[in-house]
Amino acid sequence: MPVDWKRPRGATFELALARHPATDPGRRIGSLLINPGGPGGSGVDFALGAPGTFSPELLERFDIVGFDPRGVGRSNPVKCDLDRVKAQDALLYPDSAASFAALRKANRALGESCRDLTGPLADHMDTGSVVRDMDAIRAGLGERRISYYGVSYGTAIGQQYAERYPHRVRAMTLDSNMDHSLGNWEFQRTETDAVESSYGQFADWCARTPSCALHDRDARALFDSLHKRAEAGELVLPGDPPRPVTPEDLQTIALSNMYDPAGWFGFAQALADLDAADPAAARVLRKYGEPIGYPFYSVMCQDYDLDVPSYGTLARYERELNRRAPVTRFSPLGWTVQTGCQNWPAEVTNPQRRLHVDGTPPILMTNSRFDPATPYSWGANAARQIGREAVLLTYDGVGHGDYWLSPCARDAIDTYLTTLKTPRKGTHCPAVWPTATPSAERQPSAGDLVNPLPDLLGRRTYR
Repeated sequence: MPVDWKRPRGATFELALARHPATDPGRRIGSLLINPGGPGGSGVDFALGAPGTFSPELLERFDIVGFDPRGVGRSNPVKCDLDRVKAQDALLYPDSAASFAALRKANRALGESCRDLTGPLADHMDTGSVVRDMDAIRAGLGERRISYYGVSYGTAIGQQYAERYPHRVRAMTLDSNMDHSLGNWEFQRTETDAVESSYGQFADWCARTPSCALHDRDARALFDSLHKRAEAGELVLPGDPPRPVTPEDLQTIALSNMYDPAGWFGFAQALADLDAADPAAARVLRKYGEPIGYPFYSVMCQDYDLDVPSYGTLARYERELNRRAPVTRFSPLGWTVQTGCQNWPAEVTNPQRRLHVDGTPPILMTNSRFDPATPYSWGANAARQIGREAVLLTYDGVGHGDYWLSPCARDAIDTYLTTLKTPRKGTHCPAVWPTATPSAERQPSAGDLVNPLPDLLGRRTYR
């Protein structure tokens, strides 16, 4: 692929693909391109894991084709200096004009290291370039039109592909939608509201579920108490050395555990352990692993203009977000995207704007009402921008990635992709709440806190 699509005959890079062939070739419809989100998720791994990820119906009818987007995985991965990654990470929550200035300096140094270690591709990571790559894949597959399933950041790729190449779409499902029209404040506000409302659903579930470790306690009040103790430096786990728990630790734990309610029994126990200063709680606080690639900011900082003119503005944002979300305070995902992009050296080549889609077949969009990462308001707003071509299916539960959360949503997506029949506009799928005993469900692990965006693929299997 061209590094720079404005210079298609210039420097190139190799883009990695994987194909899982249709298991019933006689009934094969064509290629279903897929993207798992991130930005930074590997579509190659997504395709290689297709038998455990997608339904037998989709596997029978489609060649499942995944690709690692430019700068990701096996496609000329963006590499950055680990020390500069750590330096940025320590400054993502500035508390003064001086620390805000230090953050801006650290971001610049990190971005420059990515450029030095990766080459020119680091400055061409925007989603518009990924869209051009995807159409080149379509041509290489010999397909006149493609079907597409994208989740999370993968919806941004799909939305912008439908805008640029409307007549090359056979079918498109966009699950857990981005909204690329939002300015900085709207981005922060909607992300914060989503985490607060998702945690509220967890607290209400705990109150009505006798086997929840916090059933007889107010889970909202407990989180607020833990946060205040963390702010005061009084929330410390025993050990050698003792492990202080920061407010950012708590916010990241809350966000991570709203992605899939299947982990709520373990999450409730973890909060109880934290409150009791039980060493067992340390297992959800450890951070381990060293990044081998770091494409996240290279994409987001070229797709979003999130510039904040001063620390005073940032502090005002924080106060207002804390007022809106008195329990969880703000979304660490939204916050770190904003702070991590301050003074990033690459140009914002694909800034926010409204979608203009015309000429596609119906596009099926799905969103959870309580999605902590891509809020329901994003899906609804993106559907309004797409207009009459969009059919928005609402999953009335909590989580991110409706295909794996809701059998109802999964059946609707399968039906649409294979038959092109969409559900009626305004269709809702009922919430699915965890009912497993605490010993049977997945417990939180240190891996839940490694990345600002919890790994969607790490916990998704077809069931």
